[in-house]
Amino acid sequence: MKTTELRQKDVAGLEAEVKSLQKAHFGLRMQKATQQLNNNATLGDTRRAIARAKTILAEKQRAAAAAK
Repeated sequence: MKTTELRQKDVAGLEAEVKSLQKAHFGLRMQKATQQLNNNATLGDTRRAIARAKTILAEKQRAAAAAK
């Protein structure tokens, strides 16, 4: 998911996105462990996507805290 799409989501949507990305990453790790994973680059892609979503989530949470 692109950064612009993530920035349009609210905090609950971002938390759900992080959770789904973490599930996907876990599945990829299990595929790698059983040698069923064809493209190892997808592990890095999902890890970066998780980091991107968590960064935007933290930004939104800091902005909400500063607004109070």
